[in-house]
Amino acid sequence: MGESSGTLPKVAVLLGGPSAEREVSLSSGRECAAALRGEGYDVTELDAGPDLYAHLISCKPDVVFNALHGRWGEDGCVQGLLEWMGLPYTHSGVLASALAMDKQRSKMVFQEAGLPVMGSGLFSKAAVMAGHVMEPPYVVKPNNEGSSVGIYLVHEAANGPPQLSQDMPDDVLVEAFAPGRELTTTVVGDRALAVTDILTDGWYDYDAKYKPGGSRHVVPAEVPDEITQLCLDYALRAHQALGCRGVSRTDFRWDESRGADGLILLETNTQPGMTPTSLVPEQAAYCGMTFGQLCDWMVKDASCGR
Repeated sequence: MGESSGTLPKVAVLLGGPSAEREVSLSSGRECAAALRGEGYDVTELDAGPDLYAHLISCKPDVVFNALHGRWGEDGCVQGLLEWMGLPYTHSGVLASALAMDKQRSKMVFQEAGLPVMGSGLFSKAAVMAGHVMEPPYVVKPNNEGSSVGIYLVHEAANGPPQLSQDMPDDVLVEAFAPGRELTTTVVGDRALAVTDILTDGWYDYDAKYKPGGSRHVVPAEVPDEITQLCLDYALRAHQALGCRGVSRTDFRWDESRGADGLILLETNTQPGMTPTSLVPEQAAYCGMTFGQLCDWMVKDASCGR
């Protein structure tokens, strides 16, 4: 490896950053950096703060591996900086990142592409707390934060509207609740990999998603072949409709009692988690691709003008 490493591009892994998902990004970034070093790359880890531009100038990477999650790293902002600097980078470009992060706008794109989504709308925080803006059950969440941060499930038996915490934004997304199993599909380039069934006790929250043992992943999901094929088809179409590049992950809910009609697309994540317990590396492994090979593919796929 040592002799060939001179011919491999120098990679800067962006991790951490100022978003609510900083801890997950630090974990993702460190894992990806270690994997890339294992593949022979010269890797520098950069914690993405206000001085990121200066760090990139001094580091002079050939490729930037974006392991940021949440706002700034996932919403087109850092992608714009990298485009401005002419640095090839991984994952989706400016527009696809911004679109996917805006849940309501991305749902409009999905609907236009003929993909099944739940009814939803943007409402002021005050209106949501004053009275039911939609018939329960429904979900209230920030329109542009990821990973189950600040999600309220209002049950059918709820006496009154939800009382939202101080840190919820002034405008929030309210979406009809989609019952059923939690399924997810990874897209790598132009290929949908597999379907994972995520089994949790109760709500699939932030801790369940990112802490070992918080949830159980069944790959491939034990669902009818028709549902598997629909998940693969919908995930690839969602990836393409948003204009995603590199790797994305699309999440679904499936109400078994309604068959194919019970499959609902929840959202597409353009910066999915890349830790050992994460869904994307598990699906890649199921398809015969090691974690190192997946990270290597992402670096080779990197470009500007995404």
